Amino acid sequence: MQNIPEIKPNQSIELLKALHILTRDGKLNQDSRRKLKQVYHLVNFIEPLFNEQQAQSGNVTLVDHGAGKSYLGFILYDLLLKQHANGRVIGIETRADLVQKSVELAQLCGFKRMDFQHLTVEQSIQSDALPSRVDIVTALHACNTATDDAIQFGLKKHAKFMVLVPCCQAEVAEVLRLHKNESFGITPLSEIWRHPIHTREFGSQLTNVLRCLQLEAHGYNVTVTELVGWEHSMKNELIIAKYTGQPRKNAQERIDAILQQLNLQDLSHRFA
Repeated sequence: MQNIPEIKPNQSIELLKALHILTRDGKLNQDSRRKLKQVYHLVNFIEPLFNEQQAQSGNVTLVDHGAGKSYLGFILYDLLLKQHANGRVIGIETRADLVQKSVELAQLCGFKRMDFQHLTVEQSIQSDALPSRVDIVTALHACNTATDDAIQFGLKKHAKFMVLVPCCQAEVAEVLRLHKNESFGITPLSEIWRHPIHTREFGSQLTNVLRCLQLEAHGYNVTVTELVGWEHSMKNELIIAKYTGQPRKNAQERIDAILQQLNLQDLSHRFA
């Protein structure tokens, strides 16, 4: 196999081939290189969180929502978990065929502490198949309200960390659009979303602002940064939340005020 600098020491070559990141003859094409770079960047953010929890308890349970083909879960297990005696990675995915393929791949690789559940993110909140507490919640490009459901899951499961890369935030934009004419008579700020493209972009930005405030209201310290350069992905915002148990005092008040001023009271249940 060619020498590929992107491949990390002790990484499973067979796993990367099975995920179609490497070709059968062990080569890396440009599209796979881009995909691998994104996953590695996210792993680099998750690794110190994993190490902190591992040092504290000796056991890390990580739940990956909207897992898809479970690139992230498999690479996290391969790079971080397999060298430890304890710890689990649980993938949540709605497409049954992808869940089955992930189960088979985990068996093939001998990753005995990987589980996969055929559930929506919302269903996973109530499912008995998931433990009552988890340590790290990830959601990489979980579409629209699935990211909000992942946050609710993390809150219910008392997650120490949440690592979120939101995608396709349509719900807030839809409510902005629904009340657009009414909003013109309420606030001059409605000019921000008067044009359809601005409605979409402002709705997306506002959604993440409200999510960050929601996490802060529940006792999380929040950092927002880029996952990778914008040339690689337009869905690029990375939200990292660490539970401190010290809620930001005015966070919920800020949420309520924003929803009130922007005529978005219909969404108050979403960001409580």
